[in-house]
Amino acid sequence: MASLPRVGVVLNFGAATPLSILAAARGLCKVVFLCDRNLPYVASALDELTDFAEVHDITGVHTDPVAGLGLAGIVTFSEAQIRRTADIARHAGLSYLSPSAAVAVTDKYVQRTLLRQAGVPGPRFHALSGPADLPAALTEVGLPAVLKPRAGAGSAYTCRVDSLSEASGRLSEFPPGEFVLEDMLPGDPSVAGSGFGDYVSVESVIVAGRVRHVEVTGKFPLAPPFRETGYVVPSTLSALWRHAVLEAAEAAVRALGVTVGVTHVEVKLTPNGPRVIEVNGRLGGYVADLVRRARGIDLVRLSLSACLGHPVYVPEPVYRRCAFQYFLTAPMDAGVLRRLDGVEQLSRRPGIQHVEVFRQAGDRLDWRRGTLGYLGIVYGSATDHAGVLNLIATIDETLATEVA
Repeated sequence: MASLPRVGVVLNFGAATPLSILAAARGLCKVVFLCDRNLPYVASALDELTDFAEVHDITGVHTDPVAGLGLAGIVTFSEAQIRRTADIARHAGLSYLSPSAAVAVTDKYVQRTLLRQAGVPGPRFHALSGPADLPAALTEVGLPAVLKPRAGAGSAYTCRVDSLSEASGRLSEFPPGEFVLEDMLPGDPSVAGSGFGDYVSVESVIVAGRVRHVEVTGKFPLAPPFRETGYVVPSTLSALWRHAVLEAAEAAVRALGVTVGVTHVEVKLTPNGPRVIEVNGRLGGYVADLVRRARGIDLVRLSLSACLGHPVYVPEPVYRRCAFQYFLTAPMDAGVLRRLDGVEQLSRRPGIQHVEVFRQAGDRLDWRRGTLGYLGIVYGSATDHAGVLNLIATIDETLATEVA
């Protein structure tokens, strides 16, 4: 029997764990984890990982770190490793994002510039190197505005600003670096309906330049300032809005020169139609679990398949259930978690599959960490969207959180 093709996975914290990647690869490919021991996530997982998977050390190797491995494909599930993966792919002659496309999907200013040049509607924007750039930026962008890092994920260090002094203050309390200021797109809450957010994401697979949309993921309303509170599959969009959202996402993917891989495109639902918030050149965090539970499609496996150049078949959407994840989010002014009660009681409720808690009493909380500052995640499902909203209400009623 012919041996399976070998795929290198550049490892770091991201949208898929090593175990989920290995499970998705069964019968498709042999996974080789490419590991940099200087990355804290990798260092903490390395000893255990070597017990059940093939690992190749790329620490400090810059020219051709995969020479001699016989790889047929390469991929990463980590935002922080996209540019590195593109460089490795270029040296090794493997199919992946080009270095320029890797920059486009990880640099929000470059991305906005390319989208504007391609005629993809979006907000006004201006790059910031420091507080001295704020007056010119605010003149161009206007108020209210959104302040966000040029590179990063999960809404970390992202906030609304309503004045020059507020913007300057936020810059002073955020880590030094490059930022982008954008005018704040108005949302139309009637599009997704009551209880759901005014934005969605599109999960797509691209092989040889052909874009195949897999899913439109619905969202719950954001927690201030822009922290995500969870996802639901399927979304509540009408067929007309779904079509318009898919068109906007595909136009954005093509504008950035993405010809292979998996993309996660966030789209705002505005009174003037869909507007692209951001294009991510990798599998979206948490999305694979939802699509698998709702439709039985494995996005991690599709990511591995795409990097091998395999044709992608996406069946027409048939949903088993409405699957959701609900993020337990503390108020913006919370500094310390005092208690989180009711987890065991909630876990026994019908429709709740799992409650995952990340924080303990005494842990410090900081909204600046963005979505990843959450207290935990509740995984559940219902037969319809009304059932999902009922379960969200049950979660809020059952859990008792105290912060200081």
